[in-house]
Amino acid sequence: MSLDNETGLDKPGIRVRPVTGLVAADYFVPGYFVWAVLIANLARIGYEEKTMYMAAYDWRLSFQNTEVRDQTLSRIKSNIELLVATNGGNRVVVIPHSMGVLYFLHFMKWVEAPPPMGGGGGPNWCAKHIKAVMNIGGPFLGVPKAVAGLFSSEAKDVAVARAIAPEVLDSDFLGLQTLRHLMRMTRTWDSTMSMIPKGGDTIWGDLDWSPEDGFECKAKNQKSNDSDVSKDVNGKSEEVHLEPVNYGRIVSFGKDVAEASSSEIEQIEFRDAVKGNNIAHSNTSCRDIWTEYHELGWGGIKAAADYKVYTASSIIDLLHFVAPRMMQRGSVHFSYGIADNLDDPKYSHYKYWSNPLETKLPNAPEMEIFSMYGVGIPTERAYVYKLAPQAECYIPFQIDASAEGGDANSCLKGGVYLANGDETVPVLSAGYMCAKGWRGKTRFNPSGSKTYVREYSHSPPSNLLEGRGTQSGAHVDIMGNFALMEDIIRIAAGATGEELGGDQVYSDIFRWSEKIKLKL
Repeated sequence: MSLDNETGLDKPGIRVRPVTGLVAADYFVPGYFVWAVLIANLARIGYEEKTMYMAAYDWRLSFQNTEVRDQTLSRIKSNIELLVATNGGNRVVVIPHSMGVLYFLHFMKWVEAPPPMGGGGGPNWCAKHIKAVMNIGGPFLGVPKAVAGLFSSEAKDVAVARAIAPEVLDSDFLGLQTLRHLMRMTRTWDSTMSMIPKGGDTIWGDLDWSPEDGFECKAKNQKSNDSDVSKDVNGKSEEVHLEPVNYGRIVSFGKDVAEASSSEIEQIEFRDAVKGNNIAHSNTSCRDIWTEYHELGWGGIKAAADYKVYTASSIIDLLHFVAPRMMQRGSVHFSYGIADNLDDPKYSHYKYWSNPLETKLPNAPEMEIFSMYGVGIPTERAYVYKLAPQAECYIPFQIDASAEGGDANSCLKGGVYLANGDETVPVLSAGYMCAKGWRGKTRFNPSGSKTYVREYSHSPPSNLLEGRGTQSGAHVDIMGNFALMEDIIRIAAGATGEELGGDQVYSDIFRWSEKIKLKL
């Protein structure tokens, strides 16, 4: 499954290709649905193979490279044109999920851009061909999880496993250096870099501030409730003590750093640090699990840790520092900033197309855009790290799973600060563009396409017969959520966002969006 480290395309002599057709992603494995529930429900209202098309793509490649290698974007374009032409000119409803959401943003820019970089469909292609884009669980502004994945190849579940059974994940038992193999493989996938948080500190917050300040991690199901005051038994008000969380500090070295006031944190500049000796002295056993950490040297590792705390802006520099080759490949294909002037010709380059803060939506005033995602599940938002014990060919940083908050209602669990979301994508990333960035006519949505936020409050399955739950808000399981199904089916049957009832919101996304100071 690994790709070539230099090109981000096939390794010589190895070709792995995506399956095509509706069977490509109906089930992940037998019994574990992905798109199957939706396909079956659309069939019930008259859809069939000739009116439905599964746009399968190789999700390891950078978005532009799917066109270079497989002409995937061209195939999606001609399939949509065929669907419209053979169905009386009716426009299509597009349903992207997860990374597919970013991929389709890229497609909408590509299809209208002139060749050779684009598909040459002209400025009205989307207006003519797309009725609605119904984004499910879209990481529009990236996910903090991607940082943990690229930095140390772990997220919450791995970090906990690593703490319970450190020997297993870190051992060279049978040569299964699991995390390092995982890191070596995922770092050859350019697409993982599409998920790095976008918009820097303006969106995600800095050392002292974040849009989600004041969020309560209640042990119970999170419902939006703005009061921090609860009544005690006698009806007198008592203050609930909230431990403030600095969500803007996406990576902190040590719980003390995560909680310290910013004036007390002494950051030692890492960007020009001398990386020092290689850790792996041309050690042959390390070669097949090469990660760029072997070239970082002890000096580089120490420098990264001595900077102490990283926000969304400095995270990009950190990744360039610890994985220069990977990030060099990635920065040809992706960008994480905020555009000052969207009319600057540089933004016609494809690397900006999947960043909603560096592109304009197509000129399609009749097209509707939905952001549909689960809420009410604790979702990774920031991390406490520590240096890992030294060993041969090891990953030098790991999440400090011993870092815990004070009580059951704490947002800090096992070295991970949790916020509201669908377990993978925080509300901020899934909701901001449709709640604010694209709402009305903005510089990012000049033709004023209508946007809707549809949140689905998570309820876990009540019994085993319910399987993965018909009211789940979890990132993949939401694909079996009945309320989501109904919304999609109604739009596919011709309804508009207004007819669905407009926005449906349980989180504080609108309040949080107001706190973000972005010129619109």
